Amino acid sequence: MTETVVPETVVTRFAPSPTGFLHIGGARTALFNWLYARARGGKMLLRIEDTDRERSTDAAIAAILDGLSWIGLDWDGDTVYQFSRAARHREVVETLLATGGAYRCYASQAELDAMREKAKAEGRTRLYDGLWRDRDPATAPAGVKPVIRLKSPLTGETAIDDQVQGRVVWQNENLDDLVLLRSDGNPTYMLAVVVDDHDMGVTHVIRGDDHLTNAARQKQIYDALGWSVPTFAHIPLIHGPDGSKMSKRHGALGVDAYRAMGYLPAAMRNYLVRLGWSHGDQEIFSTEEMVAAFDLPQIGRSPARFDFAKLESLNGHYIRSLDAPALLAEIEKVLPHVAQGAELAAKLTPELRQKLLAALPGLKERAKTLVDLIEQARFVYADRPIPLDDKARGLLTPDARKILAGLVEALGPVAPWTAETTEEAVRRFAEARGIKLGAAAQPLRAALTGRTTSPGIFDVLAALGQAECLARLTDQADRGPAAGLSQGVTAAPISGL
Repeated sequence: MTETVVPETVVTRFAPSPTGFLHIGGARTALFNWLYARARGGKMLLRIEDTDRERSTDAAIAAILDGLSWIGLDWDGDTVYQFSRAARHREVVETLLATGGAYRCYASQAELDAMREKAKAEGRTRLYDGLWRDRDPATAPAGVKPVIRLKSPLTGETAIDDQVQGRVVWQNENLDDLVLLRSDGNPTYMLAVVVDDHDMGVTHVIRGDDHLTNAARQKQIYDALGWSVPTFAHIPLIHGPDGSKMSKRHGALGVDAYRAMGYLPAAMRNYLVRLGWSHGDQEIFSTEEMVAAFDLPQIGRSPARFDFAKLESLNGHYIRSLDAPALLAEIEKVLPHVAQGAELAAKLTPELRQKLLAALPGLKERAKTLVDLIEQARFVYADRPIPLDDKARGLLTPDARKILAGLVEALGPVAPWTAETTEEAVRRFAEARGIKLGAAAQPLRAALTGRTTSPGIFDVLAALGQAECLARLTDQADRGPAAGLSQGVTAAPISGL
């Protein structure tokens, strides 16, 4: 009878150090792990590597968890905290000591410094000379607490078949007997990562290629313990547009900063997945398409370049793809996180929501971020009299203010109040006075929005409502006895009516 082979369950992990925010590179690593696991019916686990007690903070942990949730990435099971597993790490080292895979090293700092200097002088990369590797512990100096070192192979090679980098080989003669436990009994990062990945059942380690050298040392620990080595995939780091190391001016920020700048989670996911991963010429991916298409060999070996302009363009696409209720929901979610959000949040009544819903279809066409959108929508929630920018103030000449007075009279009786009925009334007004439509529409826009650009002016009228429009026009109109329009006043036609 043929034996049925049960396919291995894919288990990935995201393992950040909580010493700061979830930066953009970490978010991409998390996304790649999440996509790989979800595409194969597997699991993505989350481990907080908080062994650096001086730099690890609760605030950083909270920022990481919040960043993952905002970008739309979930994880399976409980979050694992590495520091809490120190006893397990020490237990594994005791096993290695018992089997001869590790040894106690009593070398003093002065001896270690001398070894390093000698190795450097001789051009060797192996800095530790194995002083205590085969020495009788009975000869150890009294009162000295040893470190525990891995008894690494002295000859041959250590190799991994990396899913991104290909086959990577290190000569064992160049690798030190790395420290597993410090003299105070605390495990090192190298040891803790291997033990945790093994105990958590991790099958695929997907991480930045700054960890590639670590893979050699970690594989030696796996081999010494007789454990299966996970599949490695070391992805290139993200560089700035000029190819230099990522900095804050390039976008090396936390994902919370991108939320505060008004980027949508879906746009961030789409942008990050294309940083270093290719799938033909396709640029726009739904989450379902990402999951279906993502694979490790399609990740390039060269560093990806961060491009704010492309991110903005992509974000604009996602903004335009949302209908008004979905877009307003995204705006409401981001209000606590953006500087411009407090004013709108304080005014967000059901009546204002309805006005915003009416205005958003026109506003979203020009917006690149939610912050843009909030700012462009300011005319909807501005207090009267609304502030005028310099261009709008310059446009509202005495003749223009007389036009506004006439428009108050023309629009007062309009019913029902819609974009179509208001357009008809303004056109009749312009024709009756022998002026071009733009001569009426330009001051109308300035008085209603405080600006010279906006969505279609009749959509603006419909969104604001009759009472608010008439009040704003009255605020700016010349209501004096000479309110009649001067003859011959004309204006160039405007776009976006």
